[in-house]
Amino acid sequence: MARPASNQPTEVELQILRILWHNGPSPVRDIHQGLQADKQTNYSTTVKMLAVMLEKGLVKRDETVSPYVYQAAITQQRTQKKILDSLVQQVYDGSRMSLVMQALSTGRASAEEIEEVRALLDKLERKQS
Repeated sequence: MARPASNQPTEVELQILRILWHNGPSPVRDIHQGLQADKQTNYSTTVKMLAVMLEKGLVKRDETVSPYVYQAAITQQRTQKKILDSLVQQVYDGSRMSLVMQALSTGRASAEEIEEVRALLDKLERKQS
């Protein structure tokens, strides 16, 4: 039985989205050049990836200009939230706390990161009061 198609971006699709989030609306040529920095893909692969992303609703295409210009159809923040929600469900049985504890215990956090976590916890505590 075939696995259902996912609307989650793949690794390469995320790279393309990062390029669009950083550069804004761009023609294929510019997107392809951005991909070339990390991956050796050919131009036709970039075009095909954008077609798939258009079908998945990850990008929009402005066909009123030539060459066509693509832009991200989903914000970086919303994409991160969707991927994180999926990760929490699939790997941590829905427990955000397990994810946070794992993330904090895996590596060394900088003093600035620890301060950010404290500030976030303080903010969350104030909301509950």
